[in-house]
Amino acid sequence: MDVFEAMLTRRSIRAFAPGEVTPEDLEEMLRAAMMAPSAGNAQPWQFVVVDDRAILDAVPEFSPYAAMAKQAPLGVLVCGDLSQEKYPGYWVQDCSAAIQNLLLAAHGLGYGAVWTGVYPMPDRVLGFKKLLSLPHHIIPLGFVVIGRPGQRPKHRDRYDEAKIHRNGYRA
Repeated sequence: MDVFEAMLTRRSIRAFAPGEVTPEDLEEMLRAAMMAPSAGNAQPWQFVVVDDRAILDAVPEFSPYAAMAKQAPLGVLVCGDLSQEKYPGYWVQDCSAAIQNLLLAAHGLGYGAVWTGVYPMPDRVLGFKKLLSLPHHIIPLGFVVIGRPGQRPKHRDRYDEAKIHRNGYRA
């Protein structure tokens, strides 16, 4: 799939059809995620792959917008590793770029995915820390739920000239 086609056609998928994510495809997605840019090339991310049905089913108990995890074969928790930061505070941007690469790779391989927010919601951060036994220096940013798409949202052009400003902000 062409990179522009991937960016313009990727949508958040919240319904999943039966089918697994192959280990090879998961590795490709994680390789793409790890190619994201990061401040000072610190790459301060850690990825927790969750494919245990009981763990996936427990996620919506503290992360209500991740209810679709109950029907998906896996999720990837993208975390910032504060011990790996070169420039403190940039882990959020770095891990966000990794999530976007992960989403595009999933789409390019024919999967559906959705980024569910974790950080900075204290209940969600604590929920994932407890559920997955995360050490104190690992902060969960987002939980990406992945599987075979059970829906096909329509393409909509989101380009908006009014949101473009040149050489300063204009109201």
